[in-house]
Amino acid sequence: MATTEHGPLAGVRVVELAGIGPGPFAAMLLADLGADVVRVDRPGGAGLGIDPAYDLTNRNKRSVLVDLKAEDGPDRVLDLVERADILIEGYRPGVAERLGVGPDACLARNPRIVYGRMTGWGQDGPLAERAGHDIAYIALTGTLSMIGKPGEPPTVPANLVGDYAGGSLYLVVGVLAALQHARTPGGTGQVVDAAIVDGAAHLATMIHGMLAAGGWQDRRGSNLLDGGCPFYGSYETSDGQYMAVGPLEQQFYDEFVKLLGIEDRAPDRSDFTRWDELRTVVADRFRNRTRAEWTEVFEATDACVAPVLSLREAPHHPHLAARSTFVEHAGLTQPAPAPRFSATPVSVRSGPAQPGADTEGVARDWDVPSIHRSRKDTTA
Repeated sequence: MATTEHGPLAGVRVVELAGIGPGPFAAMLLADLGADVVRVDRPGGAGLGIDPAYDLTNRNKRSVLVDLKAEDGPDRVLDLVERADILIEGYRPGVAERLGVGPDACLARNPRIVYGRMTGWGQDGPLAERAGHDIAYIALTGTLSMIGKPGEPPTVPANLVGDYAGGSLYLVVGVLAALQHARTPGGTGQVVDAAIVDGAAHLATMIHGMLAAGGWQDRRGSNLLDGGCPFYGSYETSDGQYMAVGPLEQQFYDEFVKLLGIEDRAPDRSDFTRWDELRTVVADRFRNRTRAEWTEVFEATDACVAPVLSLREAPHHPHLAARSTFVEHAGLTQPAPAPRFSATPVSVRSGPAQPGADTEGVARDWDVPSIHRSRKDTTA
């Protein structure tokens, strides 16, 4: 089968207005898939203080430097928009409009542009103009309430559930769907309103169905998939490490209790009144061996048990190493692009874009002379 080295989005042009969090990650995913992503950085930078050389969410991109508050700043961005397929911005509602690069201005210049807006609260509603971060968004949707132990504060799942799952991934799905529409006969560009509250709520669709059917209790640590079940959770080993356990199906559970060595003394798992007793039996047994020893016991089985690895340990696991789930590029170990494609393979092609470093190349490749020099910004 013939392959191309540039990914399935080769030929797609994306303008990313620099921001932090879910917007840059969404643009990175598009870049990983082969799109030519030009990040419009602002003089002085934007972000959480990380050295740009280590900001992996800017890999596979190129950067130009534009001051949108300068007299010619908006026109320089609109010149890029005229030649682009997608734009991504993560400002509060109304900010892009005030800067002169809102949806109306961009669609006037390019009627087929897909204008992707990434926010926490969305473009409308009582909280639309309020500040916020991942934790507040997932709190309001009920998602945070599901995570953690009963009787304890909810556990914060880093910023993965809100920013990246409920935000970035929904934005990417949205802009690609809108791009498909824009490229159909008679299709037009449009605005994609990707709100983290919408995405985080949508992620829990199955749970809401279970709740309505009476199969889910509206309190954390009390259900099959939230740590309430003694055969779906994590257990400490003798060396202070952990094993993750998840043999939900009966045949897998039977293998689990046999290999764990509690086959003859494990309470009936279908008796919910004895779940605490079963949890104690399982926990006591896991504390008898190290994580490495239990890993060896379960590794080649269908018992659905795996060691809980740290971020630094994960790239060295034999399975992940065999699949090249993590790769090294320019001395930085990082997750490889995902998913995988048989005809249009993806890869890490370049390291994190340095602010303004690609101005000349973008001006040439996109035929946008105005981006190379400006009356107020001569960085190139």
